[in-house]
Amino acid sequence: MPKQPGFASRLRWWRDHKGLSQLELAARADISQRHLSFLELERATPSREMVLRLSEALDIPLRQQNALLVAAGYAAIWRQTDLGAPELAQVQLALDYMLNQQEPFPAVAVDRHWNLLKANAGAARLVEFLVGPVAPDTAINMADALVAPDVLRPHLLNWAEVTRYFIRSVEADAAADGTAETAALLERLMAYDGVRAALKAPASEPSAIPILPMHFRKAGTELRLFTTLATLGTPHDITLQELRVESFFPMDDSTAKTLRSWASNPPRRPRPG
Repeated sequence: MPKQPGFASRLRWWRDHKGLSQLELAARADISQRHLSFLELERATPSREMVLRLSEALDIPLRQQNALLVAAGYAAIWRQTDLGAPELAQVQLALDYMLNQQEPFPAVAVDRHWNLLKANAGAARLVEFLVGPVAPDTAINMADALVAPDVLRPHLLNWAEVTRYFIRSVEADAAADGTAETAALLERLMAYDGVRAALKAPASEPSAIPILPMHFRKAGTELRLFTTLATLGTPHDITLQELRVESFFPMDDSTAKTLRSWASNPPRRPRPG
């Protein structure tokens, strides 16, 4: 996106970004193509309501809707509330309920850049088994932990496959929100050793298993997990729109048995090697 663009250039960028013609966007927004053309050429000034209508038609995230409003000369309307704020107490309760319901299997809540916000005890046990204890209040980025060479990678047998799939999802995020922050995340992940090679590797033959598992092995223990992602419906807050809950499920009885046993007898950190 151009640096500090005005409303017209931002609007053109988003329309091109979404692959829409002026006629298609005008139809979606229920306005005339002539009016849209005038807006893109700065021959007309949009009302606040028009900015929001076009944002909805373009399916622009709330954070970027604020930027579009400011570029048009209006105040931002979507707030970004800290997850720990009192006004999000009910959401916090819902998140805690979701994470607790996933026990003894792992579950985490992350933001749009995969920074860890919350984790259940199952997730803490899994991390401690794989990489050792993590100090309280340590900032953890789940994307870096997965892709970097020295965190989860040594124990993830199908790292290349999982990373290839994950990087494609981050690319989709970068394409969807068009922000420098998400682009920077993608660039950082791509810079890790082995990532570009993993992306260039030929796709493996289709598996009989319909879901790509994460296959961990350490100290004779093997874990096969698949994940699901959940988001909050109809959010009116940037923090909530960008919130994701990732839940991990066992792919086999052996993994389920191990995770359940850890709930009553937490695993000891294996010796190196």
